[in-house]
Amino acid sequence: MESTQQEVLGIFKRTQALLEGHFVLRSGLHSGHYFQCAQVCQHMDAVERLAQLLVAKLAGWQFQTVLAPAMGGLVIGQEVARQARVRYVFAEKENNALVLRRGFKFAPGERVLVVEDVVTRGGRVLESLEIIRQAGATPVGVAMLVDRSAGTTKFDVPAISLLELSFPTYPADQVPDWLAKIPAHKPGS
Repeated sequence: MESTQQEVLGIFKRTQALLEGHFVLRSGLHSGHYFQCAQVCQHMDAVERLAQLLVAKLAGWQFQTVLAPAMGGLVIGQEVARQARVRYVFAEKENNALVLRRGFKFAPGERVLVVEDVVTRGGRVLESLEIIRQAGATPVGVAMLVDRSAGTTKFDVPAISLLELSFPTYPADQVPDWLAKIPAHKPGS
């Protein structure tokens, strides 16, 4: 594992954003690992460092605005925009779909970067890309802290992450014995 990935993993462990144990995920699947990125967002020094590492990976990308999907991308999206010195907006849920509210708009052709904390299947990122396109703006890419799919989730724009991980998940009736011995927790998303 490269030094940047080790540093990022260390930040997640230090801030208790990467948990180990027995977890029931929102999907109903069981896992021995859980990302709770809200934990890292309590520590602004960690958020600042993670954004610094992410912005460094964006060298050469041209964007005018960062769009973050609520809730997960809010803090890291704002810090990436601050460090890149660009405009920041966010999308939020309305009737379980992401929308722009609060008067946020994109100009035609405006170059927009989507920033998210953790991506597993990429649903909120796909919604964000569609919001950008529907407004006539141009999505330039996706930047995420953690790609939980280990690179298998693909978008039609370039995507980068600080950390690619994939932890095994198990249906409730196929939980391995070693995991079943640990009391299950449902931490929520």
